[in-house]
Amino acid sequence: MKLKFALIAVALCSASVTAAFAQTKWDLPAAYPTSNFHTENLTQFAADVDKATGGKLKITVHANASLFKANEIKRAVQGGQAQIGEVLLVNFENENPLYGLDGIPFLATSYAESKQLYAAQKPALEKLLSAQGMKVLYAVAWPPQGIFTKKELSSVADLRGIKWRAYSPATAKIAELIGAQPVTIQAAELSQALATGVVESYMSSASTGYDSKTYESLKSFYDTQAWLPKNAIIVNKKAFDALDPATQAALSKAAADAEVRGWKLSEEKNDWYKKGLTSKGMKIVVPPAKLMTDMKQVGTIMLADWQKKTGPDGDAIITSFNKSKTLKK
Repeated sequence: MKLKFALIAVALCSASVTAAFAQTKWDLPAAYPTSNFHTENLTQFAADVDKATGGKLKITVHANASLFKANEIKRAVQGGQAQIGEVLLVNFENENPLYGLDGIPFLATSYAESKQLYAAQKPALEKLLSAQGMKVLYAVAWPPQGIFTKKELSSVADLRGIKWRAYSPATAKIAELIGAQPVTIQAAELSQALATGVVESYMSSASTGYDSKTYESLKSFYDTQAWLPKNAIIVNKKAFDALDPATQAALSKAAADAEVRGWKLSEEKNDWYKKGLTSKGMKIVVPPAKLMTDMKQVGTIMLADWQKKTGPDGDAIITSFNKSKTLKK
């Protein structure tokens, strides 16, 4: 009888230890290569979570759209096929215009303004994602967007008819307004699209230009600094809620650290990427005044259209953003 009780005690102890050290494994699909600063930040984030939780939560980063394509990641997280994922918010503007705010040209053109815009939109963004069973862990801006092209540009007229990469509803709208031909191409397919002439021009950051070896096909980057779109790390709420409180806290702390680190990395590497493009033979061009005037007019049209779609909610975000800019001056 004593032996029986001893065996039961050992079994219970063993079960307790197993429960205490039960490991949860999450998949984190991302759309960009391992060398991209966003992915490097994600990898550090996953390592920080592993360390902070003593190995209880393991996050595997699947870079370069190897698990899900860029436009599939949000649905995968929402449906539970992936517990966590990185998405470019502007990709989902057609689903809800609130996602497209930081794709509007010349609304926020610096890191400081981009942070203010994020602060203004975050409450509405969190409410929207919560209704879809998700939450934001953190978000990081890309470097400012410019125009990659083969030809010399003096105004928007020089872009008419050109095959233009559209990676989001906003960049497709820009193509429409400038008279270009939009071609939907995500980052993982960009190098091939450029090499085969499927795309002749596009707007993105120096980071994307460097990662995709755009310098092999296009030779000029017009540094318009038009907007800074954000990548957001979103998590399935059921998966998050299933974690114990200590693990949730560790995950949230690692996310907060990753957000600070990511914004710093983005700003620091912006110049690094532009120098990298120059070293590969690409010319970094200060945009002519007429080109900037034309592009700012595009931004004005797109902002008015966005506010029309979002109504009072959109107006409140823009009012909050403009107020924060005024207070900073």
